[in-house]
Amino acid sequence: MRIAREPAELGTGPRAVGLGTFDGVHLGHRRVIEAVLAAGPEPTVVTFDPHPRTALGNRVELLSTLDRRLELLAEAGVEAALVVDFTLDMARLAPEEFVDQVLRQIGTETVVAGADFRFGRGRQGDLGLLERLGFDTRPVPLLEGVSSSRIRELVQAGDVEGAAHLLGRPVEVEGVVVAGDARGGTLGFPTANLDVRPELLVPANGIYAGAAVEHRAAVSIGTNPHYGGRERRVEAFLLNYSGDLYGQRLVVELWERLRDEQVFANEAELVAQIARDVERTRSAHRP
Repeated sequence: MRIAREPAELGTGPRAVGLGTFDGVHLGHRRVIEAVLAAGPEPTVVTFDPHPRTALGNRVELLSTLDRRLELLAEAGVEAALVVDFTLDMARLAPEEFVDQVLRQIGTETVVAGADFRFGRGRQGDLGLLERLGFDTRPVPLLEGVSSSRIRELVQAGDVEGAAHLLGRPVEVEGVVVAGDARGGTLGFPTANLDVRPELLVPANGIYAGAAVEHRAAVSIGTNPHYGGRERRVEAFLLNYSGDLYGQRLVVELWERLRDEQVFANEAELVAQIARDVERTRSAHRP
């Protein structure tokens, strides 16, 4: 997939364009992408970074990083993406100015978006306006019960299986592997400690079964209360894996929440419980 940060980098089409933030690339987003692919000319997505609500001063915990969002869009068949730098100046553009500065510059002929999509200053623009401006518009009906907001609620509650049904894939947490306390190695379960970007949503504390780099993984999210920890961490023990992951970007799938964090009477009980978590991870099913 070709990725551009400026309209001129993409050229002038012709192209069918899907408009949206596409955070998480959930099942509703995939309907939009399918409509873009079916529309004909070069299937393209125009997306925004940072999230528009963030640029307007609101905190949004993202379901996916921009890199992962673009990977998921490419996997879905999108051939080109324009990442629009969403600044306050961009937010102040009248809808017609956005059309002239972005959509017309890349040769847009067809525009596809969710039926409730709004854009431009004060959210004044919609697909009806784009149709009046001469574009072939394809509104995509909303998928009932599926939204990034609802998925965030489920992930925050630790319901990764429920969230997966709306995403159409497992919940993921992503970060760069950094040095930790190395305590897992002394217990016989060495873990990859993820440095997760602060804007990315991390599920509720607990122990999860999942996978990373094609290996099943038992994943701990939380403060490690048995050792009196205070810093929230994401640590993954990859089953049957040998290798050095330090400094690498790691995308960890979370399939099932196994249990809460807890404090044990002694270290032997902790090790026994981790062994049980690992066994449950071996038999877990990818949602």
